[in-house]
Amino acid sequence: MAICFFISAFLTFLSAVFLRLFISVIDSRRSRKRAVGFFHPYTNDGGGGERVLWCAVKAIQEETPDLDCFVFTGDHDSSSDSLARRAVDRFGVHLLFPPKVVHLNKRKWIEETTYPRFTMVGQSLGSVYLAWEALRKFTPFYFFDTSGYAFTYPLARLFGCKVICYTHYPTISLDMISRVHQRNSMYNNNASIAKSNLLSSCKIIYYKVFSWMYGAVGSCTHLAMVNSSWTKSHIEAIWKVPDRIRRVYPPCDTSGLQALSLKRSSDPPKIISVAQFRPEKAHMLQLEAFSLALEKLDPHLPRPKLQFVGSCRNQSDEERLQKLKDRSVELKVDGDVEFYKNVMYRDLVTLLGNAVAGIHSMVDEHFGISVVEYMAAGAIPIAHNSAGPKMDIVLQENGQRTGLLAQTVEEYANAILEIVKMSETDRLKMAEATRKRAAKFSEQRFFDDFKTAIRHIFTSSSK
Repeated sequence: MAICFFISAFLTFLSAVFLRLFISVIDSRRSRKRAVGFFHPYTNDGGGGERVLWCAVKAIQEETPDLDCFVFTGDHDSSSDSLARRAVDRFGVHLLFPPKVVHLNKRKWIEETTYPRFTMVGQSLGSVYLAWEALRKFTPFYFFDTSGYAFTYPLARLFGCKVICYTHYPTISLDMISRVHQRNSMYNNNASIAKSNLLSSCKIIYYKVFSWMYGAVGSCTHLAMVNSSWTKSHIEAIWKVPDRIRRVYPPCDTSGLQALSLKRSSDPPKIISVAQFRPEKAHMLQLEAFSLALEKLDPHLPRPKLQFVGSCRNQSDEERLQKLKDRSVELKVDGDVEFYKNVMYRDLVTLLGNAVAGIHSMVDEHFGISVVEYMAAGAIPIAHNSAGPKMDIVLQENGQRTGLLAQTVEEYANAILEIVKMSETDRLKMAEATRKRAAKFSEQRFFDDFKTAIRHIFTSSSK
């Protein structure tokens, strides 16, 4: 009798919970506001994703000025005015009017540190909980994900939203599964797993199941914009909704940077690295390559400087930056390396304007905004020979090379040496070609392609 009682009580409790959730969703659907809600929990990360957010807000303000734009953020010190100022100060993006803000309190459920194991699935399910908080606080007609949280899409549709996303990279890709198959150790495949047959087999199963789930939730979007040919091929393969996927290159400040003079001082030649201090950006590889280049450098040639410019999202990034500084001391190149953290946009422009080259080393970088910024500024890019830089960016322009591609420490070191040895005439010739190539990824092109992509969603919804 006692067991029957507890089962009955438990079922009654579940019924009450689901009924309450159902009523909550119905109420939220009825109270939907004709507005655009941007799901972007981190509005202070300083990366290319944040630039896309502000350019997307501006594009919608220009296209449909009658729609209010709300930003769902976990940064509690953010206000409408402070976000508008940040868009200008950090990215040079002038919004037509400040966005409205919805503050989120549950952001810890999407933080990497919350899930030491099964991080992808933990963060993905945590994003659903965070989106639940967001949509309960404010339910927009259009739910716009600009951070890659695809597991929120079914929930947003349940709340009656039109779902639009801008996907910078797939949460899981076919390349990731392939690396586990090949037992390659990387930042997202621990060495202990790569060495074990059993653990690798288990991870392959985990990845395949997650890939199926990712495809199912991703297919719930009404429109998916992707930032590169590489991302498009993977998203089409996993989400299987090619008719709803559009490639829209991310906005790069090519117009402002193209105003910089191509002539640079070579005393010393400066090589810049612009990227958040995240593990996948592989800063340590750049430092090792720079050290090797200095070892090989002809003593009669000018000794270059390496400038690391980036932002830190959290304590892990701060620790990663400190390790980079410590390693530069160990390699005895600390006098040749400079570090710039969380710089203002105008200061970044100054640094780019003095650089003869820009270095990038992320494997399978989905696009590579920093690579385009190097090119627009007249700094010859040394980029990783994969994904976005290889497929979309560092391509020949009228038969002229627009940069160098590398993979290993040795190849990066040789690329650095090639640029240091390059005559001023040859450098200027390549810099002109890189700048011309970069014009294909301008902010204006983003605005035009973005507005074209969203127009049918907004038009059909208004009827």
